[in-house]
Amino acid sequence: MSYNYLPLDKNPTDFQQIKNLLAHEQLVSITFDAHDRISKCRKYLDDKMAGSDDLFYGINTGFGFLQNVHIDKTQLQELQKNLIKSHACGLGEEVPRDIVKLMIAFKIKSLSYGYSGVQTDTVERLMDMYNNDVLPVVYTQGSLGASGDLSPLSHLSLPLIGLGEVYHGGVKMAAADALKKFEWKPIDLKSKEGLALINGTQFMSAYGMHSLLQSERLLKWANIIAAISYDAFDCTTEPLHENIHAIRAHNGQVSTAATMRQLLKGSEIAAKKKSQVQDPYSFRCIPQVHGASKDSFDYILSVFIKEINSVTDNPNVFPDDDMIVSGGNFHGQPLAITLDFLAIAMAELGSISERRTYQLISGQRGLPAFLVSNPGLNSGLMIPQYTAAGIVSENKQLCTPSSVDSIPSSNNQEDHVSMGANAATKCKRVVDNVEKVLAIEILTAVQALEFRRPLKTSPELEEIVAAFRKEVSFNEADRILHEDM
Repeated sequence: MSYNYLPLDKNPTDFQQIKNLLAHEQLVSITFDAHDRISKCRKYLDDKMAGSDDLFYGINTGFGFLQNVHIDKTQLQELQKNLIKSHACGLGEEVPRDIVKLMIAFKIKSLSYGYSGVQTDTVERLMDMYNNDVLPVVYTQGSLGASGDLSPLSHLSLPLIGLGEVYHGGVKMAAADALKKFEWKPIDLKSKEGLALINGTQFMSAYGMHSLLQSERLLKWANIIAAISYDAFDCTTEPLHENIHAIRAHNGQVSTAATMRQLLKGSEIAAKKKSQVQDPYSFRCIPQVHGASKDSFDYILSVFIKEINSVTDNPNVFPDDDMIVSGGNFHGQPLAITLDFLAIAMAELGSISERRTYQLISGQRGLPAFLVSNPGLNSGLMIPQYTAAGIVSENKQLCTPSSVDSIPSSNNQEDHVSMGANAATKCKRVVDNVEKVLAIEILTAVQALEFRRPLKTSPELEEIVAAFRKEVSFNEADRILHEDM
């Protein structure tokens, strides 16, 4: 069932809901329960601060190394505004639109539990920004992935107080101008609100979830493209037999083998008697390699679903227990490790794909060298494999883990950080690269398949080949392949 908005509250948000949010351009809204929880927490915090002179980190103290500096009650609102301004130190490229949208949605989700001490006005303004396509300009560099994504979340929060820049309707403008257009007044932040906004893992979470959305699609297409390559290279289907996978029953391996069998069902090429006993690993071990990436994906997704359904700012406010406690839920280590893991898992899909491309153009199994009728005069599909090899090599370099690195900050108060933000941005680069490598494989595989005619592959794959041929014609002679790719 499809809704025109995503409700955000203490109830779990799942992967399908996130897919729908972006695919159907849904709006977001907190529920009445979330509104009540937020209001209750804010009232508790106001009452607590009015009746106590105790020090509470980031509420009436400085931040980081300045944790022991007491801030007078008359300056608490100024403290929060200064926090956001001073921490908006991002550089680099601008964060893509869909990822900014996820950052806002995930921040609202985290605040909706009522453990952060924010005003309902603040959360409602974040909703207004999301629903009216007023998206802050956020930068890719500046977060260490511990103490939260301080810098990118500060840029995300600047428009709440009338500062920074936003995109609206695709046009970049000063946030103050956008507020004026919608007749929104800047939010007067109360105690702790600035810290609640910029402490958190929403930059890492948004990047990671965006990469997971793309990875799910690429995992599916990797199997489809591999099946076309399988017939194009005239492979034996023996390695796909279910008995082989039943005795090494990793879920991904078993399901990938079953998918490959289904994709090749009814193939005339697959049914033909083969002269070879075995095929190269890049074909024979598709279930084992693709399956391992799928199992990794499933685990990584579980971590990110847990994260987006969590409260990740600091300190945490527990009205029912009369507690304000400082901890470390902002530390991005669970995300940093799994973002590195996702990059490795997806890079392997590209690595094995490039090897199949290479085999297809190598002049084996009755196929002409470089898959062109007159090799020599024509180079055919020689050079797309170069491109794939270069991209695969780039991915290998990008898969050096970020999560094993740490540089202390805040005068060594924050002495171990996750570097999860770097893991997040480079993971996206890896996943984007895998799409390109798979595109080169399908270009090559469909070209090779034409040399198997009049035999046909399976009906399911022939439909995909026919759709592909509407976009890219058979390569009779050399032409500019950039457009095809």
